Amino acid sequence: MVIRMDVLKKVPVREQDAKVRAANFGEVCLGYNKEEAMEEANRCINCKNAQCVKGCPVAINIPGFIEKVKDGDIEAAYQVISEASALPAVCGRVCPQESQCEGKCIRGIKGEPVSIGKLERFVADWARENGIKPAGVKEKNGKKVAVIGSGPAGLTCAGDLAKMGYEVTVFEALHEAGGVLVYGIPEFRLPKEDVVAKEIENVKALGVKIETNVVVGKSVTVDELMEEEGFDAVFIGSGAGLPKFMGIPGEQANGVFSANEYLTRSNLMKAFDEKSPTPIMRGKKVAVVGGGNVAMDAARTALRLGAEVHIVYRRSEEELPARVEEVHHAKEEGIIFDLLTNPVEILADENGWVCGMTCVKMELGEPDESGRRRPVVKPGSEFVIEADTVIMSLGTSPNPLISSTTSGLETNKWKCIVADEEFGKTTKEGVFAGGDAVTGAATVILAMGAGKAGAKGIDEYLRNRQS
Repeated sequence: MVIRMDVLKKVPVREQDAKVRAANFGEVCLGYNKEEAMEEANRCINCKNAQCVKGCPVAINIPGFIEKVKDGDIEAAYQVISEASALPAVCGRVCPQESQCEGKCIRGIKGEPVSIGKLERFVADWARENGIKPAGVKEKNGKKVAVIGSGPAGLTCAGDLAKMGYEVTVFEALHEAGGVLVYGIPEFRLPKEDVVAKEIENVKALGVKIETNVVVGKSVTVDELMEEEGFDAVFIGSGAGLPKFMGIPGEQANGVFSANEYLTRSNLMKAFDEKSPTPIMRGKKVAVVGGGNVAMDAARTALRLGAEVHIVYRRSEEELPARVEEVHHAKEEGIIFDLLTNPVEILADENGWVCGMTCVKMELGEPDESGRRRPVVKPGSEFVIEADTVIMSLGTSPNPLISSTTSGLETNKWKCIVADEEFGKTTKEGVFAGGDAVTGAATVILAMGAGKAGAKGIDEYLRNRQS
């Protein structure tokens, strides 16, 4: 059997040059055009037992939509994707495909996997540019559902329920819908007006209402939504927005940010624009502590604001939790990686402003409970990294406001809502939950999967109650 060498490699994706993009907030990846997408789609061998679908948390019919791309029928490809996903243009950009659908692609055994994420992005972008909308909705069934949070979990749950015929209202605490998609992920990875806003419009086109500036737990409680506002069920997809810190000396110094605050100010409040009414500190030497995707986002944002940027991470590059693509882009743009390094103190000048960070070098010891080798301090290895800004990117946990104001809603020791994985059912009847509010900080696509599970659970609950 002769294997064609031209099908072993992905069709390359065009990107902004690293030196150019490091000074702007334009999207890094430029995506496929139709010819490139069709060429890449033709690498798919259309497996009978498609493992890629099993790797997708929202179970998109991947071979089905790729087959339509092969034929050049992009509108049909979009409708196939839309049956399972409310946010395809988002997922095509930010999902960790390498560990999900593409990670299971049979083509990847001998060569590179099919570029499923880039094909999904192309299809979604083509549909948006050509005014194509998702397929229609069932007739309304007279049941009302409240969804708390307009991030990926909430939007997915709302969209699925609307397609089933439910009257859905989404309550968002911030002044703009989108959750982490608008406040957490930078413009150069996920454009807000051209992509996120248009995806949200598609969800609204299904009949979903979105009310902003509603802080559930203060403006209204879950109990009031059910007992006074007439909602038959509630889905909580409020995310995890409470930042974590290290608890080391000096963390109260001026110039120390959580990545959550730093990115929210830049992304949602447009603080990267010097004309913004809420400008952000433009450090000259910025240290970002952490190694996940959020750390990469914060570091690459600081770089675009003119700083020399160091990523400080206590394990080696092999253990970095960030996507390989994000690490690659960060390195290309000139970000410095201080690996096997851990901060022990943040230094401040006489006016209380950050002037440096004392760190120690680490060595990897035996594996911990996560399976990764545990970092241990290398004796006598203290040194100082010069910095005028420190950004802590150590993860987030759910804000307890909703759970503490809802009767009968159980949480665990991490203040995450307790809910079953299959349907998102909580300990309070009629209340379902999913995404980061249940699991702690995770990925957009996992939150979407939880939103789909919640919609399925709510539908089953309300149909059984009716019968």
